[in-house]
Amino acid sequence: MPHTHSEPNSLINASSPYLLQHAYNPVHWYEWGPTALEKAKAENKLILVSIGYSACHWCHVMERECFENYEVAEVMNKHYICIKVDREERPDIDQIYMYAIQLMTGSGGWPLNCICLPDQRPIYGGTYFRKNDWINILENVAGLWSQEPQKAVEYADRLTAGIRESESIVPAVETTDYTQEHLDEIVTPWKHHFDIAFGGYNRAPKFPLPNNWVFLLRYGFLSDDESVFTAVCHTLEEMSRGGIYDQIGGGFARYSVDDKWHVPHFEKMLYDNAQLISLYIEAYQCTKFDSFKRTAVESIDWVLREMTSAEGLFYSALDADSEGVEGKFYVWDKTEFDEVLGEDAEIIGAYYNITEEGNWEEEQTNILRKTIADDDLIAQYGIDAETLYNKVQTAKSKLLAVRSIRVRPGLDDKCLTAWNGMMIKALTDAAQVLNHDVYYEKASTAARFILTTLKSETGVLYRNYKNKKASITAFLDDYAFFIEALIALYEYDFDESWLDQAKELTDSVIENFTDVNSPMFFYTSAKSEDLIARKHEIMDNVIPASNSTMASNLKKLGLLFDNEAYTEKAEQMLAAVHPKIKGYGSAYSNWANLLLNEVYGTNEIAITGMEVDLVKMELSKYYLPNKIVLGGANSKLPLLEGKQGNETKIYVCRNKVCQLPVSTVEEALQLTN
Repeated sequence: MPHTHSEPNSLINASSPYLLQHAYNPVHWYEWGPTALEKAKAENKLILVSIGYSACHWCHVMERECFENYEVAEVMNKHYICIKVDREERPDIDQIYMYAIQLMTGSGGWPLNCICLPDQRPIYGGTYFRKNDWINILENVAGLWSQEPQKAVEYADRLTAGIRESESIVPAVETTDYTQEHLDEIVTPWKHHFDIAFGGYNRAPKFPLPNNWVFLLRYGFLSDDESVFTAVCHTLEEMSRGGIYDQIGGGFARYSVDDKWHVPHFEKMLYDNAQLISLYIEAYQCTKFDSFKRTAVESIDWVLREMTSAEGLFYSALDADSEGVEGKFYVWDKTEFDEVLGEDAEIIGAYYNITEEGNWEEEQTNILRKTIADDDLIAQYGIDAETLYNKVQTAKSKLLAVRSIRVRPGLDDKCLTAWNGMMIKALTDAAQVLNHDVYYEKASTAARFILTTLKSETGVLYRNYKNKKASITAFLDDYAFFIEALIALYEYDFDESWLDQAKELTDSVIENFTDVNSPMFFYTSAKSEDLIARKHEIMDNVIPASNSTMASNLKKLGLLFDNEAYTEKAEQMLAAVHPKIKGYGSAYSNWANLLLNEVYGTNEIAITGMEVDLVKMELSKYYLPNKIVLGGANSKLPLLEGKQGNETKIYVCRNKVCQLPVSTVEEALQLTN
């Protein structure tokens, strides 16, 4: 039987909501740190590293079945030093042991449980375990360590060597002149995986993977590839109509378990939503489809309503579960739905696919989703588009009001620099395209807080913030995504102090994260704690790789500051990873964005004169994915030096060649590629 222990373990002092969830387990959990690691060595005990995150459904299940159980806890406490890790706070630890599990089992995921020698080197592990299986594993591995320790050491030697050798990227022998052919050979095999019926890829479960669609949108537009462009638009439309999108509250769940975007895994992550807001805003700027704008705005509304701290930072996640049931907060039975909406229940029920038996058959309840086109409903009910829109908006307000008094999913209220960087950029993107200053104010408030509170006097960033405390030195993704956000803020308000901060942080990355044997940066700083391996993060996943993001930052800052060292570093990074992209475009989509800019060039657009803001606003109506924009008076940026004056002028430069200045956006667009 599961139990909640009356006395807390040492996790009671943790900042992580995930660790605090385990503070009353009967397992003698420790946080990762000197206390636990030295105890393991002193007692010659194996270490059990258990990794998860607060919104992880199966992490909660294993906790209930195993870690709250006294019989299990007795075995764990007797044989192991047990360490709980929040993967979102300590991705450096997670990536090492995740790779170990993948080497051992061929797959990975969370909860992640890895048994290690007292020196932290892994010897056995897996993901979710049932109670009896878990006890057997714990006793067998403990028996191996007590009776045949040399076998365990030999296995740890081989496994650790595999971890250290993984993802090694060596410098390219020579740089390539990139062409359209290089792009086409990436995208052509990629097309075979598109799901023509429901969007996304032809598989289940389905993840949004926003960076994939950012690249494909830009590629489709710049290459004039209608099939790719159509696939992107279809995917975005289908996702926003599906159950993966919170139809009444805004924001996306992490993935859908089926191939129709219908049944989500209900956790909502900040990093997904930040990237998806940027993607939908970019798609709206390109297509002017109102549905894309509406999806982005509703998602922003959710973030500002439910995910924003008193300091103006953004929280990490909402749990999938409430009252111990996945999705309970979000679903509706027809009776309650009809009671809330009264006379409009029939048409709104049709609009959201509400059925008597439930459209989520497994749970016999309804997930709100759109399966009928608006035009069909308008014809069926004999109303006009405006009437339907008003009825839907009224229904959303009523449903949201009722839902808001339900027991809410757990909130992971830690704030992470990397994910906040993504959200700052998303808000800035939305402010730019929609000409909405409130979004910019929210973005700049968060950025200033990070610069004043999560950055030391020596220029070192911190990763986390909770309860007025930052405790973890930042990783490469924290620097990469925050630098990206600072560049976006500059392109919105032309305040060069954002770029100065971006440059300072970039120099800190070069100083502390450089690998002398590779063009890639290490994920951990030279000032970080020593682990059994120092890894690179190369492949783009649900979050773009920190190295691809840094390469993009270096390219932009190299152009903005005319810094050849930055530009060359970005080129070396792309050249080294380029051979890998065509084999698996989906896993290198952010690198592919860099390649796209190499092929099509970057339009450097400098605006001067008295009407800089008006010109920038006009320019933001047009979709130019391969551009950087500069502006303002008394600038020290090379592209603006010597170009001051009251008369409005727009300079378009490419590859160190500038055209004669023009005075209107229309003329400037003629000079872009």
